[in-house]
This record gives sequence, C-alpha cells and structure tokens, in this order.
Amino acid sequence: MKRMRYCQKCGEYTLKQVCSRCGEQTVINSPQKYYNDESISKYRREIKKSMMDKGE
Repeated sequence: MKRMRYCQKCGEYTLKQVCSRCGEQTVINSPQKYYNDESISKYRREIKKSMMDKGE
C-alpha cells in the first residue's frame, strides 16, 4: 500500500519518495486512517453475521 508523502521544502503532496517539483526527499505525511481491507468491511461483516446465524 502506498502512502501519501509530503515535501517539507515546497509543500507538494506526492506518492513518490523524491519530490518532482524540487527534488528533495519526501516524508510520510501521517499514518493511514484505514487499511486496504476497509473497502470490503461491509462484506466481512455480512459473512460473519451469516456464520453466527448458522451457529458456526
């Protein structure tokens, strides 16, 4: 999973480790709020509920 990165020199946001505007190293902006599997959490909950209803 790629993380949003930030150039402290020019303020550019990017996914690259080197800023395309000024050439400086970028840093990770902040921790990711959600993981990749959060997009499928609805389905995960449905499967879990159906398993509980069946008594598995």
